[in-house]
Amino acid sequence: MPSTSQALVTKVKVQLKLAIARLRMVQKRDDALAKTQRRAMAQLLEQGKAESARIRVENIIRSDIATELHEILELYCELLLARAGLLESSPTCDPGLEEAVKSIMYAAPKTEIKELQQVRALLADKFGKEFLLAAMENAEGKHVAPSVVRKLSVEPPRASLVQGYLEEIAKAYGVNWPPRGKQEELGNPPPDYTDGGNDDENPSGGQAQKNLQATHVAEQSTACADDDGKREELSKATAPRSFGPKRPLQKMVDAGMAKKKAPAETSDSISDGIPDVNELAKRFAALKR
Repeated sequence: MPSTSQALVTKVKVQLKLAIARLRMVQKRDDALAKTQRRAMAQLLEQGKAESARIRVENIIRSDIATELHEILELYCELLLARAGLLESSPTCDPGLEEAVKSIMYAAPKTEIKELQQVRALLADKFGKEFLLAAMENAEGKHVAPSVVRKLSVEPPRASLVQGYLEEIAKAYGVNWPPRGKQEELGNPPPDYTDGGNDDENPSGGQAQKNLQATHVAEQSTACADDDGKREELSKATAPRSFGPKRPLQKMVDAGMAKKKAPAETSDSISDGIPDVNELAKRFAALKR
C-alpha cells in the first residue's frame, strides 16, 4: 500500500496536469478576446475617439500581463511535474524546486485557475503551514520569482506604455494615428533655409536666401546691360560695299542681259539718223537676187 507521501505526490501530479491544460485553454481564450479588443481600439482611433481608446486599452494591457503570468505558471507546473521524484524523496522542499513551489503558492489565490489552488493546498500539506506563510509573505523578495510579483502587482500602466500600445494597434490595422501634420509629412526644411542668426559675414538661413536673391538680380541686370551694348554696336555697323568676286553663274547672267540690250541700242542708233540711199539700194538688190 503506498505511503501517505506517495499518495499526496500522486494527487499533486494529477492536479498539475489539469492546471497545465486549464492554463493553455485560458491563454487561447484571452488571445482571441485580445484580437477583438484590438480591432475595437483601432475603430475608436479611426473615429477620433483617442481618449476613450486610452482608457479601454488598459484592459488589453492587463490581459496581456495575465497571459504572460499564465505562461510562467505553466512552465513552473511542468517543472514540478518533471521533477515529481524530488517531491517524494524528501519531506522538505528541494532547493531546485523552492522557487517554483513558492511562486505557485503565491500566485494561485490571485488567479482564476482553480486547479492551481488545489495544487497549492496539496503542497501546503506536504511542506507545512510555515512554508506556506513564508511564500505568501515573500520576505525580502528571495522566495517568489520577481517576474511573478511584478505581473501580479496592481498598478496603472504607464502613459508611455499606453501610447505604445495604441500606436502599435493603429499600425497593425492601418490607421493614421497619431495624425501627422503637413510639416511632419513634408519633413523639416534644410538648415540653409532656416533662420540661424544675423551674422552678415557668415550668413545662414533667411539672410543667406536674401543674399542669394540679390546676387541673382545683379546677374540679371548685368546680362541686360551687356545685351544693350551689343545692340548699340550692331546699330553702328554699315552694310558691305562689295560682296567679293562674281561667281561663274552671275557672269553668265550678266552676259545674257548684255546680248538682249544690244539690238535695242542698234535700233536706237538707226532711228536717231536718216538712212543712206546707197545702203537702201544695196538691200533691194539683195532682195531681188
